[in-house]
Amino acid sequence: MSNDFSADISSRICNHMNEDHAEAVVLYAKAFGGVTDAIAAEMLSIDAHGMDLTAQVNGETLPVRIQFDRVLANAEDAHQTLIAMVKQARVKAN
Repeated sequence: MSNDFSADISSRICNHMNEDHAEAVVLYAKAFGGVTDAIAAEMLSIDAHGMDLTAQVNGETLPVRIQFDRVLANAEDAHQTLIAMVKQARVKAN
């Protein structure tokens, strides 16, 4: 499979995460992006190598790039990876 996701796949994943799992996106920024004081975050794009977010900190919007620990194969792989990452982030947060 291609190592690049189409713009449509990236957009679909980002819209879903931002609309239905906003708290998970904040956890990604905190746990994997090093923005521990983020109060909000938005997923802008996702590709086979990582995801781009923005995080809200002290009234500022900061760009955040999170690299995956491996190259993802497809949208299903991204789905499973994002689930695993939010579980890891929740453990780190507690």
